Amino acid sequence: MIKSKKWKLKNFKMNIPVISINKLDFQDNDIPKKIGQACEEFGFFAIKDHKINTQLIQDSLNLSKEIFDLPFDHKIKYHQNDGAGQRGYTPFGIEKAVNAKASDQKEFWHHGRANWNKKYKPVMPQNEKVMLIEHFDEKLDKIYNKLDKLGEKILSYISIYLELDPNWFDNKINQGNSILRLIHYPPIDSAIKGIRAAPHEDINLITLLLGTQQEGLEVLDKNNNWIPIETNSDIIVCNVGDMLQRLTNHRLKSTTHKVINPMNSNKNLSRYSMPFFVHLNPDFLIKTLPQCINNEHPDLYPESILANDYLNMRLKEINLK
Repeated sequence: MIKSKKWKLKNFKMNIPVISINKLDFQDNDIPKKIGQACEEFGFFAIKDHKINTQLIQDSLNLSKEIFDLPFDHKIKYHQNDGAGQRGYTPFGIEKAVNAKASDQKEFWHHGRANWNKKYKPVMPQNEKVMLIEHFDEKLDKIYNKLDKLGEKILSYISIYLELDPNWFDNKINQGNSILRLIHYPPIDSAIKGIRAAPHEDINLITLLLGTQQEGLEVLDKNNNWIPIETNSDIIVCNVGDMLQRLTNHRLKSTTHKVINPMNSNKNLSRYSMPFFVHLNPDFLIKTLPQCINNEHPDLYPESILANDYLNMRLKEINLK
């Protein structure tokens, strides 16, 4: 196995920075540096001034409660047995983190891109249509499109930090199999084995997470300490995924995180969250960026892989395929 020295930053404290992205001209300010350093040192940061309406975020989180409150006999009709959990409903007891002893204690709903190139039809499932909840699909499309644009903007900042063209990612994610995931973690029962979400890393490029004002999310720092993450409702948490870590030769860090079972009275409450997983186009060849390779950091991935092949490989590891 190829070994590489750790990428180092000077004078950067170990924390999760909160970064405003209010400025319009991202080439004339320090936002790319702040985001890039956060990705390089920790892999997690929080975004404020993102211009996604707080009410839209809350309305979208409320949809989670509506869909998961439906009777199981109805929800299971939206489970795609051959879809690897990529669209519609996935019940409890299926997804399991790599090396975990038990399945994650969650059920979830996946909503994907509404419009995509016909050539991707074999690998891009259709969204499930829900008729019992008024305007369910239209509302999910709305928050999906907002997060899709925000993901593109964040990747523009990252591109600048990596000395790429600001629009380098644009035509590499515009047909990506990006997914909006609605998650329900049920109240904790003493008979339940495992935790809400076992330690794991995300598969994709970057993740935008809504719903972090509820306790439970913890991130593993460089000293192997678990750091709890709780934010205001107008904050979106962003983290690096394994695809971006691989593309940058581990210069940008895909950080291990988990969702723990609360030990206080909140254990009697459900927890809802909504991550948006930004993915590369299925036919994009993931090949290490040349500027992330040098004598101290040889290429850890000399063999390239298509984004869709990488996704399928990882879905098998977590019992979704």
